[in-house]
Amino acid sequence: MITTVIADGKKEYEFIEYLKKRAQSSDKNVIPTVSEIIENVRENGDKAVRDYTVKFDGKAPERAEITAGEIDAIIAKCDADYISTVKKAAANIADFHQRQVQQSWLTTKPNGVMMGQRVRGLKRVGIYVPGGTAAYPSSVLMNAIPAKIAGVEEIVMCTPPQKDGTPNPNIIAAAKLAGVDRIFLMGGAQAIAALAYGTETVPKVDKIVGPGNIFVATAKKLLYGTVDIDMIAGPSEILIVADKTANPKFLAADLMSQAEHDKLASAILLTDSAQLAEQTKEELTRQAASLERRDIINSSLDNFGAIIVCSDISQVIDFAHALAPEHLEVCCENPMEYVGKLDNAGSVFLGNYSPEPLGDYFAGPNHVLPTSGTARFFSPLSVDSFIKKSSFIYYTEDALRADAQDVVRFAETEGLTAHANSIKVRFE
Repeated sequence: MITTVIADGKKEYEFIEYLKKRAQSSDKNVIPTVSEIIENVRENGDKAVRDYTVKFDGKAPERAEITAGEIDAIIAKCDADYISTVKKAAANIADFHQRQVQQSWLTTKPNGVMMGQRVRGLKRVGIYVPGGTAAYPSSVLMNAIPAKIAGVEEIVMCTPPQKDGTPNPNIIAAAKLAGVDRIFLMGGAQAIAALAYGTETVPKVDKIVGPGNIFVATAKKLLYGTVDIDMIAGPSEILIVADKTANPKFLAADLMSQAEHDKLASAILLTDSAQLAEQTKEELTRQAASLERRDIINSSLDNFGAIIVCSDISQVIDFAHALAPEHLEVCCENPMEYVGKLDNAGSVFLGNYSPEPLGDYFAGPNHVLPTSGTARFFSPLSVDSFIKKSSFIYYTEDALRADAQDVVRFAETEGLTAHANSIKVRFE
């Protein structure tokens, strides 16, 4: 079961280095396979995608794209309560992301100079949604809703078919409610390549977002530059900061909520209470026994989980900054006092009644978050992820004349005489 570490300023940081290595070797191993798939799709388009769909998913649908009529028929099979829940979640997500919208702006100066910035949505975005054993309708909402709010003209979704060649109806329902424009039944690295290059039926996109297995993640990494991507996603992770007032039953449940994602997932408890550490460990054993994915949970906790006992909360904060986790829960007596102290985290969950799954599905903030320590410099997916900006400048003749000598001096200092000449010729 999970390891207990007594923090000494060294052992806990060695654990961070150990975590960083957990996905690197598997990534290198799949690059040749993914590269071959990408090149085949680039050369052979729809035929290559169809061949891979049969090979990896069992059966390819007669047509890759789902029609509007088919979408309505599929949604009719969904549970009404599920549809109601999706609508509520979508409203929360839209409300949160609407507040992120940026406006174009223009400023003028007394000498007639005008400058500004134009903000607009990307033309076309591709969303990848897993649809096999890990089917996540919530990912549709988290990716499509910010894109729509940003003003993206067209959203194209790819999701693999089920073994019988049909789509997962819950994913299709979420796509319809989130405003996805076109849906294609294809998955894996071949779907990423199809979105990046375009095929006879799949339109070429400007950016690809959404989670996937190591093949999907590697394809996104290799195609970055041909298209933009959201981020390089690693295994899921949670760090819980807890003091003696926390409930060990809650802590254990929250640790396992991430451990069940993947055998490579990481779940860590940081506390200054040795008693709480022991109680949480007991709860992990008790609760895991009744969970369906207990084998994955136990493997994840055994290999990449830890309960780290620190001398005080300040030591806890230092470790949290160094780990820069995807999800950070603060289960302390006064959680709000830590908001301004925790700089490196994808998303922060404050208090005993703000568990991480609340953010995964319903509260509103995005669940597409930086992993593997990249929260030091990356941000969650947002409306900003789907926009592009252009600046513009307008100078009058008199305004340029006034600044001409300074611009020429800069250009000549850098040895770029043609730059300087571009200014000089206007006033000869």
